[in-house]
Amino acid sequence: MLIHNSTDTICALATATGGALGIIRISGEKSLEILADIFSRELSTARPNSILYGHIVNDSEIIDEVMVSVFRAPHSYTGEDSAEITCHGSRYILNKVLELLVQHGCRMAGPGEFTQRAYLNGKLDLSQAEAVADLIASNNRATHQMAMSQLRGGISTELSRLREQLLKLTSILELELDFSDHEDLEFVERSELLELAQKIDNHITRLVKTFETGQALKEGIPVAIVGKTNVGKSTLLNRLVHEERAIVSDIHGTTRDTVEDVITMNGVNFRFIDTAGIRQTIDTVEQIGIERTYAAISKARIVIWLIDETPTPAELADIKQRCSEKSLIPVWNKSDLSTLYNKSASTSVCCESVVATPLLHISAKTGQGIDTLEQALFDAAHLEALSENDVIITSARQYQALTNAHDNIIRVISSLQQNLSGDLISLDLNLVLDDLAEITGQGRIVPTEVLENIFINFCVGK
Repeated sequence: MLIHNSTDTICALATATGGALGIIRISGEKSLEILADIFSRELSTARPNSILYGHIVNDSEIIDEVMVSVFRAPHSYTGEDSAEITCHGSRYILNKVLELLVQHGCRMAGPGEFTQRAYLNGKLDLSQAEAVADLIASNNRATHQMAMSQLRGGISTELSRLREQLLKLTSILELELDFSDHEDLEFVERSELLELAQKIDNHITRLVKTFETGQALKEGIPVAIVGKTNVGKSTLLNRLVHEERAIVSDIHGTTRDTVEDVITMNGVNFRFIDTAGIRQTIDTVEQIGIERTYAAISKARIVIWLIDETPTPAELADIKQRCSEKSLIPVWNKSDLSTLYNKSASTSVCCESVVATPLLHISAKTGQGIDTLEQALFDAAHLEALSENDVIITSARQYQALTNAHDNIIRVISSLQQNLSGDLISLDLNLVLDDLAEITGQGRIVPTEVLENIFINFCVGK
């Protein structure tokens, strides 16, 4: 079970083994009492937020020289009395200290139990608890900024504003219900209530739309590299990821399946997908690869269309149709070959007349123009203004709750437009409030299975 006895005093290793130092965390009512049994210094009079030097001892045996950080409730991460022991990183030392703590009354913590206690003790809401896991997993500037925004309460602040507007709308309707015997009494015109409801929906819709960006940033913005066979797609992938990731050959149809790799550019992860060349073929395996190319296009956020000759009208129409909702970057490869490069001027006009995006010129073989392409990729992702203050939804749980809130506020808008009874509208408004409360866990009872899904993937010690 994830939900443990919150009166237990728990301990866990909070750092990976093998380093110069290791940190062991303790939290619970008896934290300092238990630690005092194996620490050479007096802890009962230790000041909050102080660090003490001493020894971990077992009877008369010194186990290690350590630094102990002392935190008093409620001014700690978990909101409980807690401590952190900084030891040398020896696996033997760390295991011995944990063994002694358990012998004197601690219990080994489960995954995410420290953060779970922080939530249960009101130090974090659920959206902030999820941000802790995102912060630990962040591997570039963009994901770090998203996690920091959420950890600092960015989502909570947004939802508080929505809650205020919803409560205003609900209060007016409830007040009208209290005076329902006065049929001609109307505190606010329905048009004003409708305008407020639509404003709330616009706010919710904007948050819902950020989920796609949030997922792309966490997993890497998907970029499909497509084009005919032998146009240089695999060479371009290898150039972008700076390693021989895909097989390069003069033989047509070498790439039979998608090949993926992730790199970081300007603090953002891009997930490049090299695809099978598009051409007419009777080879069954190659046909499967081409179908996967089309599937990669459908899932991509950005498509690099690589060409080395003027495309036919049919090819232009096909790429325009398949990439109508994508950021499409047409790229003329093999610019190092003058005989091909001279043909690109007319091709540029041809492409831009259909795609409406400037044709880039590169040589995947020599690296010519790659810097320009990388900047075009970053621009196509539309992430220039991303900062720690931006609120971006990254959790599927939060996304589902916001989607439900959107559906319920749409019913409120419809009811207002139809001039339905205020008590019916109030029911849907309360559902919207419940949906938003589910995101932070504040103001509602959160089911155990929801907590389990949130904390189950946390590392032990956090």
